[in-house]
Amino acid sequence: MTKILTGGVGKAEVTDTIKQLAIDGIDVVASSDMDAAMKLRVGQADYYLGTCHTGAGASLGVLVGLMGSAACHTFGRSVPTEDEVAALLADGKKAFGFSMDQIDVIAPLMARAIAARG
Repeated sequence: MTKILTGGVGKAEVTDTIKQLAIDGIDVVASSDMDAAMKLRVGQADYYLGTCHTGAGASLGVLVGLMGSAACHTFGRSVPTEDEVAALLADGKKAFGFSMDQIDVIAPLMARAIAARG
């Protein structure tokens, strides 16, 4: 079971959006950014999806500080392609940030890409 933690101002919306997809093998739970960073570091979670109003700062601030920028990526207000997401996951990124107004597009895209990785 792959565990995705959600955080930031839109964490409830991201959690609900992914749960509605009913993807086998995906467990999604709302979290705080600090708790998520600790769980990712010790292997109790696999990925983090954080949201803020711009997708640039608060969505990943704590995660970047505790896990390092090599494990994190922000989409800001842009919408990535499936290929871009797959490449980031293949590169080892574990924490992703995006803006609240992109939840309906990016959350399902991320969940499906993560599930495809097994």
